[in-house]
Amino acid sequence: MAPRTQLEIITSSVIRLVKEEASYHKELLQQAERIKRLEADTAGDDENREYTLKQERMSLEETKKVLPTLKEKLAQAVTNLEALIVEEGKKGMDSNVEHITAGKEAIAQAKTAEREIS
Repeated sequence: MAPRTQLEIITSSVIRLVKEEASYHKELLQQAERIKRLEADTAGDDENREYTLKQERMSLEETKKVLPTLKEKLAQAVTNLEALIVEEGKKGMDSNVEHITAGKEAIAQAKTAEREIS
């Protein structure tokens, strides 16, 4: 099996980062929902409830802190991929057409995810 090209590697990196960002946003929503439920639940042990709420809020904040860094990584990976696609396109090699197409699709996914999240 031939070694993976730089184009394939960066394309898969962009796809992974898009999935990772979506996962973090899903986790944010789930954590916010858990916090709402805990705040609404007045029954039960007060001390345990407060501790659990504190832990959930800390977890939510930690997840929020990850997103800006992840967004920067994704933007950089997209920029790298766009430059590599231009470079590969200039070479004019027909063997890379499917990899260039896959790269363009990954960029489209990243930009769509960015619009949905913003």
